Amino acid sequence: MAITVHCDIVSAEQEIFSGVVASVVAPGIEGDLGIMPGHAALLTTLLPGPVRVVKENGEEEFIFVSGGFLEVQPNKVTVLADTAIRAKDLDESAAQQAKGHAQELLASQSTDIDYSRAKAELAEAVARLRTIQQFSSN
Repeated sequence: MAITVHCDIVSAEQEIFSGVVASVVAPGIEGDLGIMPGHAALLTTLLPGPVRVVKENGEEEFIFVSGGFLEVQPNKVTVLADTAIRAKDLDESAAQQAKGHAQELLASQSTDIDYSRAKAELAEAVARLRTIQQFSSN
């Protein structure tokens, strides 16, 4: 039997994943974090991007998170996401449209544009596309 840890991934709307895993990789503010059983306790902010869960049987699952927090305790990993969507449920054309719209807003010279919001929308759209790409390649 492999060494494992319990993982919960929840959003404000629902629980997306709950189960025993061999590892979790999440997009932390300092870069991707790899969490395995026995990892030191940790609490960090997450950026928009893919969370890769490797289940105890070796099967991988990808989940997009729009940001949130990652907490690591001795026997449990918890991802508290603003929004969490399984990669297989993401809409690639909608993500491409959102990316294009955000890029148009950033390129415009209008004074009534909220550039920080447009940059956040662009980052989220790019993260959705990255999640779709990683899911598709597996």
